[in-house]
Amino acid sequence: MRKKLLINVLYNLVIFVAIITGYQYGIAQKPHNYGYLVGAVIIIAIFIVLKIRLLKQIKGAQKP
Repeated sequence: MRKKLLINVLYNLVIFVAIITGYQYGIAQKPHNYGYLVGAVIIIAIFIVLKIRLLKQIKGAQKP
């Protein structure tokens, strides 16, 4: 269970860093570089799917 908690925290960090990176390099800088934004969106989508799978595994393990 501790391993899954650590993986969940890691997923949260990756999502947070991808949001910051996508905004900082994709939108905030002039000229806009939408490649970083697209990459960040793809990474965020992948890690949200992985996070949902992890949460389903944890809920499945807790049911008697």
